[in-house]
Amino acid sequence: MIAAGTKAPDFSLPDQDGNEVALSDFAGRKLVLAFYPLDFSPICTDQLSLYQEVLDQIESQGASLVGVSVDSSYCHHAFRKQLNLTMPLLADFNPKGEVSRAYGAWIAEVDHANRSLVLIEDGEVKWSHASPTPLEIPGANLIFDALSA
Repeated sequence: MIAAGTKAPDFSLPDQDGNEVALSDFAGRKLVLAFYPLDFSPICTDQLSLYQEVLDQIESQGASLVGVSVDSSYCHHAFRKQLNLTMPLLADFNPKGEVSRAYGAWIAEVDHANRSLVLIEDGEVKWSHASPTPLEIPGANLIFDALSA
């Protein structure tokens, strides 16, 4: 997992609507990247639904939250619609997992990202967390602790 104090790797990925979203789009704001394995899996559904419930609180602390997985923009679009999500979902699809790898959130054995959180501010990683297993959801409390630190 990428370490605090590291320059955040630059990225530009398509969102659920095919619009390119870059790290530079969040200049002047705190950004929480929420890496997760796959759209529509039961645990991912729970994870993103949980983050949606507290999204207003995250945003009230001057932060944006963005989901990242290896699914395509089309899959993200359907997943976002089904769950009524408002946070952007970025497609780390081609080349598969490039951004997840750059942030140390990749699990090669299963060919997708681990459940990981990264807080970026002013282009620098301020905090990161990787779940011990993809079966464990990083709670929203971790995001709030990182934002208030």
